[in-house]
Amino acid sequence: MTLNYEEEGEVKLPVDCEGLAKEVIEAALDYAECPYEAEVNLLLTTDEEIHQMNKEHRGIDRPTDVLSFPMVEYEEAGQFDFLEDQYDCFHPETGELLLGDIVISKDRVIAQAEEYGHEIKREYAFLIAHSMLHLFGYDHMEEEERKTMERMQNEILNALNIVR
Repeated sequence: MTLNYEEEGEVKLPVDCEGLAKEVIEAALDYAECPYEAEVNLLLTTDEEIHQMNKEHRGIDRPTDVLSFPMVEYEEAGQFDFLEDQYDCFHPETGELLLGDIVISKDRVIAQAEEYGHEIKREYAFLIAHSMLHLFGYDHMEEEERKTMERMQNEILNALNIVR
C-alpha cells in the first residue's frame, strides 16, 4: 500500500498522523477484502482550505471534516471484481489500485473530538475509515446506507482497538 501524505497549516495533531493513517487504511483494505495493493492520497489541511474545496467541488459554502474523492466508479460498493479489465484504475508503474484522495480538516478533528468526548486519535482514525468506505463506493444518503457505513466504520476501528 502506498500512502501519499501531505500536511499544510500550522496546527499539528498530537498523534503520528502518517503512521496512524497507514494503519487505518490497511485495516480498511483488509476489512473490505480488497484483492489489490492500493494507493491513497491524504491531505491534512485547515478549515479555510477545506471550506474552499467544499464550495468548489460540492457547492457547499462551509468547512467540513472530511472530503473523499474516489478514483473508481463502482458498479456495487465494495465489489472489486469488475476492476480486472479497468486498466486505467491502476498505477502504470506500481500496478496499485488508485483508490483516490482524502482531505481532512485538522481544525474539525480537534473540535469534533472535544464535542464527542473522545480522543483526537479516535476522531482522526474515524474520519479516515469513513473516507475509505467512500473510496470503496459506499455512501450514506439513505438511512440504511448510513447504518451500514456506521457499522463498518466501527468494525474497522474495533479491529485496531481504537474505541470511544
